[in-house]
Amino acid sequence: MSEGTSTPHTPSSPGLSRGSTSSCVDRGQDVDGRDKPGHDVRRGWWLIRKAVAAAIVVVVLTGAATAAWVASLGPLPLDQARKISTTVIDRNGKLLRAYAMTDGRWRLPVDARTSVDPGYLNILLGYEDKRFYNHHGVDPLALGRAALQLVTRGEIVSGGSTITMQLARLIEPRQQRSISAKIRQAVRALQIERQMSKDQILDLYLALAPFGGNLEGLRAASIAYFGKEPKRLSLAESALLVALPQSPEHRRLDRHPGNARVARDRVLERMVGEGRVSAADAMQAKSVSVPKLRKPMPILAPHSADQATSLHKDRPIIKLALDAGIQRALEGLARDRAAALGNNISIGLIAVDNESGDVLAHVGSPDYFDDRRAGQVDMTRAVRSPGSTLKPFIYGLAFEDGFVHPESLIEDRPVRFGSYAPENFDMSFQGTVPVRKALQLSLNVPAIALLDRVGASRLSSRLKQAGGNLVLPPGEAPGLAMGLGGVGITLQDLVQLYTGVARLGSSKPLREIMQANGGDDREPLRLMDPVAAWQVGNVLIGTPPPENAAHNRIAFKTGTSYGYRDAWSVGFDGRMTIGVWVGRPDGAPVPGLVGRTAAAPILFDAFARTGKLPAPLPKAPKGVLMANNAKLPLPLRRFRPVGELIRTGSDQALHIQFPLNGSRIDASGGEGQLSGVPVKVAGGVLPMTVLVNGMAAGELDSRRQRLVDPPGPGFVRLTVMDAMGTADTVVVRIQ
Repeated sequence: MSEGTSTPHTPSSPGLSRGSTSSCVDRGQDVDGRDKPGHDVRRGWWLIRKAVAAAIVVVVLTGAATAAWVASLGPLPLDQARKISTTVIDRNGKLLRAYAMTDGRWRLPVDARTSVDPGYLNILLGYEDKRFYNHHGVDPLALGRAALQLVTRGEIVSGGSTITMQLARLIEPRQQRSISAKIRQAVRALQIERQMSKDQILDLYLALAPFGGNLEGLRAASIAYFGKEPKRLSLAESALLVALPQSPEHRRLDRHPGNARVARDRVLERMVGEGRVSAADAMQAKSVSVPKLRKPMPILAPHSADQATSLHKDRPIIKLALDAGIQRALEGLARDRAAALGNNISIGLIAVDNESGDVLAHVGSPDYFDDRRAGQVDMTRAVRSPGSTLKPFIYGLAFEDGFVHPESLIEDRPVRFGSYAPENFDMSFQGTVPVRKALQLSLNVPAIALLDRVGASRLSSRLKQAGGNLVLPPGEAPGLAMGLGGVGITLQDLVQLYTGVARLGSSKPLREIMQANGGDDREPLRLMDPVAAWQVGNVLIGTPPPENAAHNRIAFKTGTSYGYRDAWSVGFDGRMTIGVWVGRPDGAPVPGLVGRTAAAPILFDAFARTGKLPAPLPKAPKGVLMANNAKLPLPLRRFRPVGELIRTGSDQALHIQFPLNGSRIDASGGEGQLSGVPVKVAGGVLPMTVLVNGMAAGELDSRRQRLVDPPGPGFVRLTVMDAMGTADTVVVRIQ
């Protein structure tokens, strides 16, 4: 990433936030990172004085004057030190995206217990602070050992500052090297130890340690230099990351890789001498070259991350429901397919877990930084014409109302609904076909005929109830054209509606941002009856798949908007629902852009790239009528449009006289059993069939009456169909 906002420090800079740490000073290294023993000897007495001063601090802190001086230092600025880059993680804690701090630094949170390689910690503590878990911030033994090594060997072998003392200097960068600064550092170290646990101290040190440029902390350095989290580091990588903070600017891998390698090898030699690393392992690690370039910080799910940070500005760590593995796979798929489709073509992709409604992947565009495709526009939230993708919900309500069955016959012939005359995509007609085939082939005339019977306003309200916000042209009411895409909807809302089919009738609001407390207050939303939803899924799983794709694995539907502006494909198995949109962000037409050839192959590839085998759809719920056309009740064998139900002469229209629509029926019988509910009809042509919640319950007698057993307390839908296909429906409440 760019370092334009970082502030490089000169060799004389004593600060730690951007320059040399105490370890650099303690070990007497020159600006180029090379040892200078003569210089070490000249500075040796300063180290001895430092050790003595620090030891004195421990003794005199109880004195009244010292207590007053300590009080004058004020509280530790821990709040400022704990500030980190805003970090967006996936459902498993994996980094999706981080944002640099306002001053350009990268500082990521670190948990040493769970996210840092134990081998690195072994080297770090062995090199910097062997008694970290035993001392109280200042280690007089380490200070004395450092002085003794200087006297006996003539060079600085190890420093005397503990990790806690180094953390104190990172929190309050010193302005000069002096005895008073060292005393202040020791006092602060003791205060830190009283306020924080050892694990907290180590985590904060690992988050603040400088690694060159605008990189602070082990995690940022590991990602920038090695392209991975510090959870699994090689010996060479661990030694290098221990060496860099001693002189971060003069060992920067992108500027001074030679200095960094020398320092790394010195760490390895020291660890061999202390028995923490074998000579053979160290030799092999020394043969590994050091990286010379920084890698970019990860940017997974950029649209989701931007949305989350704009909504939760006060949360330093934002957890999304996304799965980083699936997200990465589908981003790669979108990028590859967009390149094949041509310039200016964009792709939106969203994958949702059916059971929870959690968004597992959200691809707003093929390339966030591609201006030709308006990459920063999130096309999953764009309102576009859905083409034929709303047809399954028309069929679902028709199944729910009980006037049609997947095996019913329906006409696909030229027909006019007032001034509206729908035509099929290929301008041909199939004649009489089963309802199942009409949906699988996405025939337009049957869909509009069913919508005319169901009611466009009813479809619109039901979809809105389930979370699908349809956008109509200003001043227009829902009409038949909405069945073929004459309405606007987002890919996110469309996928939520399809999860309602996969969940057997109830959708769940999509969740992308996890609550900070881990709670979930979303309630299911009703879409259609379970029987109707299962029938829709059972039909869609038989839709002919794209070329070379497996049959009967995914229930899916495609759609193409008017003028080839939008290509859609939405599908589900028993585990997941995925939606795909393809088109131009500016809404310009793309000749030949068709849902079946442009979007459906991407859908099937998306399921394959999740790494999971297709899960079977739910089993049929109770009440599903399994029968071929010949064994269906007579009124269900053939669908007749509304126009064919009009009679002349003495025929009287069918009408349910009892029970009345919306009434409450007391059907309580003896011993907690429910008694039968009488159904009485006027008009119509015998024979007449009664349907209870869409399931045949027998025929009326010659007096147009029948006693019907209710399925249980609650709302019940009663439908009566006569021999001519006329139907009337009431909904009553049984109690």
